Amino acid sequence: MGGYIVRRLWQMIPTMLGVVLLVFVLFNWVGGDPAYVLAGKISSHEQIENIRRQLGIDQPYYVQLGIFLKQIVTANFGSSWSTNEKVSHILLTRLGPSLTVLVPLLILGTLISIGLALAVAYVRGSLTDRMVMIVCTVGLSISILVYIIVFQYVFAYKLGWFPVQGWGDSFWQNLVVYASLPILIALAVSIAPDLRLYRTFVLDEINQDYVRTARAKGVSENRVIWVHVLRNASIPIITYLMSGLPGLLLGSFLIERFFSIPGIGREVILAVERSDFPVIKAITVYVAFATIFTNLLADLTYKAVDPRVQLK
Repeated sequence: MGGYIVRRLWQMIPTMLGVVLLVFVLFNWVGGDPAYVLAGKISSHEQIENIRRQLGIDQPYYVQLGIFLKQIVTANFGSSWSTNEKVSHILLTRLGPSLTVLVPLLILGTLISIGLALAVAYVRGSLTDRMVMIVCTVGLSISILVYIIVFQYVFAYKLGWFPVQGWGDSFWQNLVVYASLPILIALAVSIAPDLRLYRTFVLDEINQDYVRTARAKGVSENRVIWVHVLRNASIPIITYLMSGLPGLLLGSFLIERFFSIPGIGREVILAVERSDFPVIKAITVYVAFATIFTNLLADLTYKAVDPRVQLK
């Protein structure tokens, strides 16, 4: 196990170098000259050259790449072009609100979707199964914007159960008061596709030979579904969850924007609107690293769930 982890960590280095090189090329050759972005429409040639000198983009490309690598190693991407706030401070302060919403969402969404998928698989082929699939299809056809508008109108304006916007310094207040409605909306959006997918994983396992053998030995249907089938269906479920985990931070930008949650997703939108390259580059690199790390975590989780999995 230890040797496998060391090898995987070693393999991350060339992968991250490739990502860094791609980001560097995109921001330097495709993204345009940042000096013109900072200088504005009305600026002189001297002002633009001064900004280029301050940013270091008047240096050769290999020097700029070295500066970029140093920023990544030291986790110091400088300051935001728009607010002059340290990029590291921006990410640290925005990560907490995002996790306040996403961690409960991930836990509740996974448990509810798996439980419903197993229950639907238990009555597979019945009228209940068909009705649940129809409801999921309808849910998939509705835009998240519709969910946000309807839930805000019903639960916030009409019933007054939740505030529409706000965020404080208390973790429990944020979780219980301000994050409850966003989590509820995100659950309504995510359960339908997750349920359909997990149901497919479960049904693929139900028809396997080991299930027939367990039934022939007299094992109850509940134990077959909730123990044998669930263990083997958890492998693709883990793959799906881990592959989408880093994207959750960025994929929640609509929720964070509509509810004024000061998280990573909203910060990405603001950075794009302002052409704030240091913030965008930092988030891009960290999301890439998180994606590589969660792939390793997924492999280790396979081994924990099913000891028959061999890590080589």
